[in-house]
Amino acid sequence: MPWYLYLALKQLFPSGKLISFFTVVSVCGVTLGVMLLIIVQSVMNGFGEEIRSKIIDTGGHIRLVSGSGDIIRDYGEILDRAEAFAEVKAATPYAEGVVMVQSERRPSLPAVRGIDPLREGKVVPLDDYIVGGELDDLYDDGVFLSSGLASGLGVGVGSIIEVYTPLILERIKRDEILLPRELEVVGIFETGWHQADENTMVVTLRLMQDLYGLDGGIHGITLRLHEGHDVDAVTARLNREFEGYPRAVSWMDANRDFLWILQLEKNVLFFLLLFIIVVAAFAITSSLLITVVRKTREIGLLGALGGRPGQIAGCFCFQGFFIGVTGTVFGILAALVLLHFRNTIIYGFASLTQSEEALRRYYEFAYIPLHYSMQDFVVIVTCSIIISTLAGTIPALRAARLKPTEAFRNE
Repeated sequence: MPWYLYLALKQLFPSGKLISFFTVVSVCGVTLGVMLLIIVQSVMNGFGEEIRSKIIDTGGHIRLVSGSGDIIRDYGEILDRAEAFAEVKAATPYAEGVVMVQSERRPSLPAVRGIDPLREGKVVPLDDYIVGGELDDLYDDGVFLSSGLASGLGVGVGSIIEVYTPLILERIKRDEILLPRELEVVGIFETGWHQADENTMVVTLRLMQDLYGLDGGIHGITLRLHEGHDVDAVTARLNREFEGYPRAVSWMDANRDFLWILQLEKNVLFFLLLFIIVVAAFAITSSLLITVVRKTREIGLLGALGGRPGQIAGCFCFQGFFIGVTGTVFGILAALVLLHFRNTIIYGFASLTQSEEALRRYYEFAYIPLHYSMQDFVVIVTCSIIISTLAGTIPALRAARLKPTEAFRNE
């Protein structure tokens, strides 16, 4: 081992001590920064992946829609041509909108989606989210309600609700009366995503066409792709195939602003938490500078004995590097342990503060999702080690510039 590395280790682990106080404080600072960075980035990745998964599960990979917002009427041929693509696993037509629902004088304005029950299960795994009833029970006078909507209306499976359509306003203009449609609640679903569970209802495509007066038309076709295919590439091929009508829109294009905000939040949190490591680096620099001042004569003696400036500088740079590596390792281990017990910790705290419902309502999920990214690990580890090593640069340069004659005159 080179003498300057041995001397660096002796300063970190002085004789007669297991470890110096300076080493403990510096390593703890780096550990805290790395731990928080990994926890926050992994949880943010988890939320992002969970949201992306829910978007795909509830809306498919690609939608074929009319570019002008018109109703697609003769959609049978379009459906067949879309399913002919090798990348397309399944396709299903849909119609969507907003209606007014009432039960026992409890009104609500849910988003309603009309589906083809025979095709929908191949594209959107609705069966996986049903908590009451079965998808086969859905018929033209039946409806599936999300758990939040059912709770707000105070209804369950077997209840009757009244549905008012936008056509009522058109009939009123013609001095006609259109009575509300009475529908039976045949099922309740819960996806675990608050946005979908709070105010959504599902009906058959035929019923939706009646409610909106679509005359057999639809609003679009949802496509699910086989795993491993590039969504953007398939979307471009579909647009070339259909020459702009209908227009293919990927789930990423439809939610581009929302996904950008998620990525922005993740990047901002990374930037802010990185300052914890920067603060720890200043502590390392300060401690090493004090060491240089206290041991000026010893450093001068090393130079007089033949120590080159680069070797003397390497002694202090290696201390910063060692602290960075050690703190990073401990930070990763601490983060992995805390993330493993994340739900236990969060729900324990939520139960003490009586905030379980707020966790569901404002953070969209019934649990804390998690997704590890190797890229994030590499970036965090690299930044931590580089910053810690650079923290030893200023003391190293000061030590390397000391001349033996000036060092010996130092009091």
